[in-house]
Amino acid sequence: MEEFRSVGAIYDGLKGAAREKAGAVEVLDEKTLRGRPIDSLVFNAVFNSNKEILNESRRLIRFLASALGIRPASIHNLYMAMGRGEVKGFTVPAVNIRGLTYDTARAFFRSAKKNNAGAFIFEIAKSEIGYTAQRPAEYTACALAAAIKEGFRGPVFMQGDHFQINAKKFAQDKNAEVNDLKKLIKEAIEGEFYNIDIDASTVVDLTKPGVVEQQRPNFETTAALTRFIRENEPEGITVSVGGEIGEVGGKNSTEEELKAFMDGYLGALPKGMKGISKISIQTGTSHGGVVLPDGTIAKVKVDFDTIERLSKAARDAYGMAGVVQHGASTLPDDAFHMFVQRGAAEVHLATGFQNMVYDSPSFPQDLKKEINKYLIEKHSDEKKSADTEEQFIYKTRKKGFGPFKERIWTLDEERRKKIGAELEARFDLYFSQMNAMNTAPHVKKYVG
Repeated sequence: MEEFRSVGAIYDGLKGAAREKAGAVEVLDEKTLRGRPIDSLVFNAVFNSNKEILNESRRLIRFLASALGIRPASIHNLYMAMGRGEVKGFTVPAVNIRGLTYDTARAFFRSAKKNNAGAFIFEIAKSEIGYTAQRPAEYTACALAAAIKEGFRGPVFMQGDHFQINAKKFAQDKNAEVNDLKKLIKEAIEGEFYNIDIDASTVVDLTKPGVVEQQRPNFETTAALTRFIRENEPEGITVSVGGEIGEVGGKNSTEEELKAFMDGYLGALPKGMKGISKISIQTGTSHGGVVLPDGTIAKVKVDFDTIERLSKAARDAYGMAGVVQHGASTLPDDAFHMFVQRGAAEVHLATGFQNMVYDSPSFPQDLKKEINKYLIEKHSDEKKSADTEEQFIYKTRKKGFGPFKERIWTLDEERRKKIGAELEARFDLYFSQMNAMNTAPHVKKYVG
């Protein structure tokens, strides 16, 4: 990949493919653009050390995408239609990409085109932004460039996943912790994340005597952050906001908790302000799965009855799309059709794709060993006394994506093609299992 040395070099790299004209960007030859020019542009949008060149590369990707009918969008209106029962019968896959981002997003778009899918989400969690070294504007640039590369058309849904309140910091200084999250939300919106999942379930206080008081810190904080989002969203865009009532890995959520949260949340919002469009619950899963001593993942039983009951309550009583399932990518393949049958609105998938990249026969073994060595040297303080080395490596290898980002990004083309094909097949399976094929017409109708 070529690192541009000047802003002029960016435009030299686009010769014959696109040009800037009268303050806009005109695509001259899309086929040419989808070759080396877009590859070079996105590489510089991620890795160029010159901030001016990096930001100009990102700006041009946005403009080129727009010229081709590709734009970041909010899924809010589609979810409201799902809440009204006008659209149903599928679950939206939301994918967290921790590394090899451009190639993974390309694989997702190839699968989406093949399956005529429009309802799917690219997301990244607050924690992942840190350890994968991917800020929102960069992540959006990668997704839009991948859409250009693969000839996709239509809205692209970028999402801030688990924009989470840190319970310990919240207890020490509530205002400071909320303000820190507001800064991230503002950065995300400026980076064209028009879908944001607020997670204040971490401050649910189970020591309180009733469910309403237990959920109060959660719904009051979520309402305050919703107000902040509404005050900062661009004109003409209603950011899709999600809430959460049960921290993933904790006890399973109940209808009583859903009602306590929603009634309190809606009461805390200014009259007439649009609220959340979906609600995350706990159903028995955990992020990354439960790691066994040999480094494999234990089978997890998902409480699909809870998904069905709470999704119905979310739609019937509050007009939301339904519930969101986290921590699902390590579930057995034959479990995913159940999310559709039980009415889940959205399923979040992350660790499974990370595992596919690391464990692919095409991923260099010497690089994998180097990453494992780095994890042992730099993160040994995170190793629990009962952990085997295999458990420790599995639980921490997500933190290898940031320090080795460029090394992974620039694997030779043949290796990346093979890994991309494996990922594409997995995305095909998810679109099929979650009945998310042929959702492009729904997106066109409700999102535009």
